[in-house]
Amino acid sequence: MPARPDQPEASAASQDERGPGESAGGARLGFTLAAASLSIFVVQLDFFALNLALPKMADELDTTTTNLQWAISGYMLALAASLIPGGRLGDVLGRKRMLIVGLAIFGLGSLGAGLAPSVAVVIGFRIFQGVGAGILFPLAVAILTDAFPAERTMRAIGNAYGIGAVAMAFGPMFGGGLTELADWRAVLLVNVPVIAVAIAVVAMGVRESRDESVPRSIDFPGLAAIVVGIAAISFAIDRLNEWSAVAVAALLAVGVLVLAVFVLRERVARWPLVDLALFRNAPYVIVTLMSSAANIGFVIATFSVTIYLQQVEDYTPVEAGVVFLAASLAAGVAGPISGRLGERFDVPRTIATATLIGSLGLFIVALGSALGPYLIGLALLGLGYGIGWAMASVGTQTVVPAAQAGQASGLTLAIVIGLGGLGVSVAGVLIEVGADGGTLGSSIETMLRWVAIATAVAAAALGVIASRLIAERRAS
Repeated sequence: MPARPDQPEASAASQDERGPGESAGGARLGFTLAAASLSIFVVQLDFFALNLALPKMADELDTTTTNLQWAISGYMLALAASLIPGGRLGDVLGRKRMLIVGLAIFGLGSLGAGLAPSVAVVIGFRIFQGVGAGILFPLAVAILTDAFPAERTMRAIGNAYGIGAVAMAFGPMFGGGLTELADWRAVLLVNVPVIAVAIAVVAMGVRESRDESVPRSIDFPGLAAIVVGIAAISFAIDRLNEWSAVAVAALLAVGVLVLAVFVLRERVARWPLVDLALFRNAPYVIVTLMSSAANIGFVIATFSVTIYLQQVEDYTPVEAGVVFLAASLAAGVAGPISGRLGERFDVPRTIATATLIGSLGLFIVALGSALGPYLIGLALLGLGYGIGWAMASVGTQTVVPAAQAGQASGLTLAIVIGLGGLGVSVAGVLIEVGADGGTLGSSIETMLRWVAIATAVAAAALGVIASRLIAERRAS
């Protein structure tokens, strides 16, 4: 799930709402930075902590851990579907107001999932929670862009993401510890007081802003079409092992048809949700696909390895969290590293190289070897895949015109996270199918080997295409 949302420019209208006597170095900037940091922190912590709780959740709710993949993939798909309209709603209705709305939805979703009596209720509230994350994530950056002077904006965003990286690094251990010492529900319920504090900080210290230059319209038919299309395809994949081939194929066809309707809608909509012209930009498409491959590898590894450690190797949740620190710490430092690499090296080929490193790490992990090599593999997959998906926004800025940078970055983030959610859905099905004919451990190892190979092949192929495009552009 991870990548950086777009950074909308503060409008003249939003600057006019600065109150008398407010200075750029005043306490309000501190409140704004704290609000943005808390928002990013809680989203990152939730994702990485909850993965460690899945086996305990499955035991209590009398289901399999792979059936609970929808608690992860449903959340990610809802987040992806909400990112672009979430940012647009903030521009239209007010960023402070919509950030509070997003935080409230996220908190209520956490509360509902934490108190849920059944698998279906958990998944429903997790999808609701994902909508809140999709609203608050881009607006957390938007309030920083609005509040800070231009020369301090990037540093402020970097500080907020640095705090988010702490959640990414220690989330698995935190989730494992809470699950073992208290209960899996505590992993979700702990979000509630943090969200309450974040809402209070936003209400007290963030000024309202909006962009008067954007249209006061959102393409709701287009939004409905893309959500229904993605949901139909995801559910069809999830039912592969339970429904007949005809029923699965029919639902897949419905999903594809609805997505085709979405494309047609965006071509005629006055204010389209997505500018389809971006997909005619070959370098942009390649960067997005490369980052998606890296993110798919990482989220599948996170989902599968935490199951493997607890249900195959019999680690406690705390022990599994400590082992997974090798991956999460490496992923946590990948963000700052990716920014520097993007300044010094060609972005597409850097993403390809990083993804190949991640694939090597995942292949080592898939061998199920001794703890030492296993930790090395986890560190490599965390660093390599982490750099690959963290460079999505960096790459976007280098291959599209400045006027399209914000929209392109937001669209990339939605695609990267959405495909990651689909990847987890497929991984859950493959693990179940493999376990039916063998053991859970061998099923996970086989699936991870194929994911490692697939992401490596995708990275290499896309890297070659990117190199040719770069050479052609330089020649012309």
